[in-house]
Amino acid sequence: MISLADLQRRIDKSELSPDAAIAQSLEAIATRETDVQAFVCHAKSAKAQASGPLRGIAVGIKDIIDTADFPTEMGSSIYRGWQPRADAPVVMMLKRAGATIIGKTTTTAFASRDPTPTRNPHNVGHSPGGSSAGSAAAVGAGMIPLALGTQTGGSVIRPAAYCGVAAIKPSFRMLPTVGVKCYSWALDTVGLFGARTEDLARGLLAMTGRSEFSDIAAATSPRIGIVSQDFAGPVEPAAEQGLQAAIKAAERAGASVQTIDMPEMVREAWRIHPVIQDFEAHRALAWEFSERHDEIAPLLRASLDATVGLTPKEYDAARRIGRRGRRELGEVFEGVDVLLTYSAPGTAPPKELATTGDPRYNRLWTLMGNPCVNVPVLKVGGLPVGVQVIARFGNDAGALAVARFLEDALAKSG
Repeated sequence: MISLADLQRRIDKSELSPDAAIAQSLEAIATRETDVQAFVCHAKSAKAQASGPLRGIAVGIKDIIDTADFPTEMGSSIYRGWQPRADAPVVMMLKRAGATIIGKTTTTAFASRDPTPTRNPHNVGHSPGGSSAGSAAAVGAGMIPLALGTQTGGSVIRPAAYCGVAAIKPSFRMLPTVGVKCYSWALDTVGLFGARTEDLARGLLAMTGRSEFSDIAAATSPRIGIVSQDFAGPVEPAAEQGLQAAIKAAERAGASVQTIDMPEMVREAWRIHPVIQDFEAHRALAWEFSERHDEIAPLLRASLDATVGLTPKEYDAARRIGRRGRRELGEVFEGVDVLLTYSAPGTAPPKELATTGDPRYNRLWTLMGNPCVNVPVLKVGGLPVGVQVIARFGNDAGALAVARFLEDALAKSG
């Protein structure tokens, strides 16, 4: 993979020109894209900007995010050829930091569940996950050092785990979702993919200007709470193997580790996440559902058809449970620095199954709004397995610091 941090260091030392760094991505895309199919469209002769901390950094943008220089088709034939007039704010944050937008990465239709043509860079017979399929695969394939995705259920952390890359779903609303096709306004969150946690921190620093992301070092002796999420159902042996490997590495490196049982209202919040998601999706996709129903991708169309009867009363009750769950989860963080759990139920499913995988280990944390970081742990059968580090709401820097601690611990453990 291409490390954003390594590129920045080499550019700052004049060992590599910004244009040469962009050319490196263009060459990698030319080499890998035919097999991986991570892009909807991409520039063939992009150049670096003259200044900014992200000069020389090629960035892929998930194709539900508006771009003035590329179409935004949202993974749907309904929007084929649609060309926004303006960039979304998150795209302008990247451009103002000097980044080069290299192209649009594939997304499931409206960031839902119908698979894209994208293949897993570690084994093209397997899914890269979704809905941010192209962003995770493009970084995992070594084509670009940074990509934007979004998460409503598990669409950043899960594909990151499947493709063996680092990723952060930041605290809710740290990054604006204006100019991003809405699925659920209470859940949609813009996230970043990179080779390592240091790359994520540098990307967030450049985009937001928040000083807490500057020079994030590995945490020292963090207090880690292990959450099995038994309420989300059983995991495959590969996921359990990954979590246990992470626990052992963390303990050897000096972390204190304890098992945490989630409070009852947090468990209830996991249960009602789909109510909030589906109720809001019917409003966000009201025009498409009413006017272009038969053109909606089949899995999404079936989901919308099945949930058309959700009532405002059910939605309001679910939102109340969510608020109570956030309060109770806040109390959990009084005893630990972060929580550690599975990033996905197992390794990436085969493409022939026509699924992007299950978000059941991610959706609670999206509803709670907490920052989550995927850390690649190991490979099982040649496919990556990751774990996710979850910190208190607003403590994104802390999540990255413990993720970096875990990366270092895993590297030392072999």
